[in-house]
Amino acid sequence: MATPNPTEPVSVDPKNLPVFCPNPDMPLWSSHPRVFLDIAETGETMCPYCGTRYRLKGGPLTSGH
Repeated sequence: MATPNPTEPVSVDPKNLPVFCPNPDMPLWSSHPRVFLDIAETGETMCPYCGTRYRLKGGPLTSGH
């Protein structure tokens, strides 16, 4: 994961699921309570605390059924 940029979403590799914020690359001073974010269905999500946007590489996960 990368440090957030207000205009660019943080790119998340599917192998790094589940997504949580603040992510490990964020500075300690910007911390808020850890929240897990649902990204698999839509491919994108936003943190309700800090507004950081996350985008899943490859888009939404699809079921193999």
